[in-house]
Order: sequence, then structure tokens, then C-alpha cells
Amino acid sequence: MGKRKIFARTDLSVPMVEHSHDAAGNVVVLPEAIPPKRTRVEFGRNATLRRFCDFARWYGAGIDTITYACQRQIERFLAGQEGAVALSTVAGYCNGLGYFLDYCMLRATAFGRELALADLNRELIDGYLGHLAGLNVATTAQKSFYSHTKPTLLALGRRGLFPLIASGDAATFPSNPFPNIGRKHKGETALSKRERQAFVVALRQAIKPLWADDASPTSELLAVALLIVALHTGCNTTPLLEMDRYCLRPHPKENTVFLVLWKRRGYNSNKVALRADSDVERLLESTPSVRVSVERLIRRVMALTDPLQGDAPEDLKGRVWLYRCSGSKVVGQVTGLSSSMLFLVIERLVAEHGLTNTDGKPLRINISRLRKTFANRIFELTEGDLVTTAAALGNTPQVVDRNYLAPGEDARRNWRFMGEVLVKELLTRSIGATYWKTPMGRCSDPMNGQYAPKREGATCMNFMNCLRCKHYAVTAEDLHKLFSFYFRVLAERSRMDKRRWAREYAHIPRLIDHYIVAEGLRRKTFKAAAVEAARELARSKPHPFWSVDLVSTLEVFA
Repeated sequence: MGKRKIFARTDLSVPMVEHSHDAAGNVVVLPEAIPPKRTRVEFGRNATLRRFCDFARWYGAGIDTITYACQRQIERFLAGQEGAVALSTVAGYCNGLGYFLDYCMLRATAFGRELALADLNRELIDGYLGHLAGLNVATTAQKSFYSHTKPTLLALGRRGLFPLIASGDAATFPSNPFPNIGRKHKGETALSKRERQAFVVALRQAIKPLWADDASPTSELLAVALLIVALHTGCNTTPLLEMDRYCLRPHPKENTVFLVLWKRRGYNSNKVALRADSDVERLLESTPSVRVSVERLIRRVMALTDPLQGDAPEDLKGRVWLYRCSGSKVVGQVTGLSSSMLFLVIERLVAEHGLTNTDGKPLRINISRLRKTFANRIFELTEGDLVTTAAALGNTPQVVDRNYLAPGEDARRNWRFMGEVLVKELLTRSIGATYWKTPMGRCSDPMNGQYAPKREGATCMNFMNCLRCKHYAVTAEDLHKLFSFYFRVLAERSRMDKRRWAREYAHIPRLIDHYIVAEGLRRKTFKAAAVEAARELARSKPHPFWSVDLVSTLEVFA
């Protein structure tokens, strides 16, 4: 029996662009649809501070159809019609659209006409990129604005609201408008050992009121507790802020629990093993004789915030980081810890405890730095185990190696030592072998070699004996020079009698064929294809040094 097909239900109230087509086939928005009754799009609570976007200021400015289409597309994102897009992502799209619509207003004013959807082409996008370049902001900020604008316009093009050209020189969106942008972006760095120790001492003092019998959850205490969890687990900001009351799960190992957090971007959960009352994951102290683990800290916060669950808004029920507002307008209202509040508490903590970096400036603390600090600490404790470090962070080893790990103090000391060794080697040639390029290949000691003249300031030019010299070396790059010398020696055969040829030159082609080339192929130093290519190149176009015009006779090198 065949499987019955199940059709997905479609919400007919999904926002649509009410349009028709003119004689040329272009999309024309119906005049009665502009402006819509509601120009304000509500996002609701999300990971950013933005809760709405009002498109009213772009209507009546000569870009009504573009503004209307963009607003409807944002509403479609919120309705889930373009895939699962997070609310914070949609808020970012609106931030980018603000810059784009401002540019469209300037363009409409300059052209003295209304811009239509048909004007969304490569010329407009190139002008927008030029507009961003003139805002006097960093290139990384320009890239961010453009990246938050493109998804909305791309969705409109895919729905056929304007002619979208996907590839070619006339593509609507350039393939790489910000080349090498990764080199301009400076990521966060891990805290140094001194900075980490000072920060832990400050957290230890700030968290003490949490263990008092009459403690109440305040934004300051919750933010400090979240920073402690971040420092000892390496989790990201949004998963930590959205931690629910079922985040602690049983672990097969005794005295261990799982901290399970949901990662929106990867649509996956991240598990971190926490050891109860662990000596490794020690935290802060309620009394000098009691050590508190991360697991106990989270359970303490849950116990303090549990009475607030009944008064919490629907979208915050079940959250861990809840507290009552103390502001004048919303006093007593239950809310959740936000990234902005976390930032304010960090600034206050740094100022109160006088935390500074190596330059004496206020220490910069954020979750990204704590995550990289955690990664480097795990890498150090596991003695350079990249796989274990990646597993602890929930990333691949390639991502961790490229974006998280930084050379430690020992690595810097070792590299400094290696630099001193290399400088000494280059100056004295007393350590290792440094090879100089010669017309025959390479030589490790052209001044005092086996066949060198051994006179002060004299360089060895006895190339006829290079093949016998212990200081001689050949790489794949030198094959062209070697075979040029090879054919140059063979050319001497017709210019002298057989006995002299056999005595002075006959051994050279034999050594090259049966010793250097054959041995290089056997050791896989040379590839057969590279050898044949160098041989043919030397036959047709010899190296300039071994051409007949430059060297009339080889006796000068004997």
C-alpha cells in the first residue's frame, strides 16, 4: 500500500505584495496598497535591543514601491515563509534596509523621479556600495550593512518582483564586493593569565551576596553568575541568556551533570559536562571553607528565580535569568537578563575592581573573550589536544585552530629562540646547512667548499667538479640548470679528441643520469614528469648561463 501524501497547510493571510504587470512585463504595485495601514513591523522579544521597525519615514519620498516591497518581505520573514529566520536576524535585516532605503531616497531626489522595482539592478547596487564607502565607517561595518541588506532584496528577486540576474558581469549582486575582508577583521583575544586571575578575583567578591539567606535575584548578581558560567563553560552569549530551567541533565558518570544549551544558528543543542564540587571547575566561595561548582551555582540561581516564574511574560517563562525591574516606569515587572544589561554590569564590575589590561587601560570583558579564554585554557590543560578542545567548544578542529587558539607565552618564547637561532645561522652558517643558488644548483659553502679556492673573498667557480663535491645539492627547481649544463657538456664532444673527452668530460653526463636523476627518482625527490619537462626545456631553451653565446669554452670552470 502506497504512503499517503500529506500536504502542508498554507496560511492565506501571509503578507503579499499586491501588484500587477505593465505592458513591458515589469511589476507595478497597486496604488491603493501604498502606504499600508500599518507601517510598523513588530519583532517581539529577541536577542537584540530592537523590537520594531517603522517604515513610515520612507513612504512619500519617491521610493514607495521599493519601501512597500521591503516591508512585505520583512513581514514574510517573520511569518516563516522564507525558511526559519530568527527574530534577531530579521532585526538585523531591518538595520541594513535602513541604509539602503536612505540611499534610494537620495537617488530618487537626484534623478527627480519615482524609483520602481525595475530600478533594482546592478547599477543601483554598485551605487549603494559606493554610498556605504562614503559613510566614513570601517570596511567591516560596510560589509555588515550590505550583508544585512542583500537577503531581503534577494528574496524579492527570487519571487520575480524585479529581474534578478544571478551570474555574469551584469549580475545584480557582485560576487565579492569586499575582497580580503577577513584580513581586516580583528577578532577578540583571550585573556592573559594575569588578566584572567584578576577577573576571577573580582567575580569571587561580586558573587558572595548570592549565597546569603536573604538574597534576591538582581540584574547585577545574575549577570555576574552568567559571567562565571561563561568563563567555565565557554558557551556563547545567546544560548546562555536563553538558558531554561531544564538545562541540567543527568550524566552517566557519578557527580557529573550535562549543561544543555540550545544554539539557534546551528539548530542544535550544545552539551557541556559539569562536575559537581570539582577541584578543576572550582568557582567562588560563600565561606572560605566551601567551594562552589558551576552546577551548584546554576541550581542556586534557579532556586532564587523560581518564585518569579508565575509573574514572568509568556515568552520568558521557564528561563533561568529572571529578575524584577527597579526602573521608575516598570518597577516590579519581571524581565529577563539581556545583553545590554550584561554589558552595563561588566562596565560597573571593571570600574569597581580597577581591572586593567597590560597597557593600563580598562579591561575589555565580553562573552567572546571568555569563550576564547576557555578554549585556550582547555588547549593548555590537554597539552595541545586540538580534538578535545574542539569537542569542548562544539566546533570542528579546523574552526577552533583558525579562530580560537592563540600562541601562549611558551610558544612566543620558543619562536623568539628559533628566530635567534636562524639569525645566527644566517650570519655564521654554524648551525645547519644554508644553501646558496649557483648555476649548477645549490651549494652549502661556496667560500670554503671542497673544491673552493679557499682564498679570502674568493667564491668557488669550479663547476666542473660540483657533481663530486659534498657541498653540492639539487632540488626540483634546479633541474633546468642541471640539464642545461648536461647538454652544454655534450656539445663539447664534437670539439675535442676522444681521449680528452673520456678523461675530462665523459663522467659528467653519466653522473647526472645514473646518480643524481636516478637517485632523485628513487627517493621520490623528483617526479618523472618534472624531469622530462626540465630536460626538454633545457634542450630547446637552455639556461642563459650555459648557453654557447655566454660561455665559449668550459675550460674556465675546470
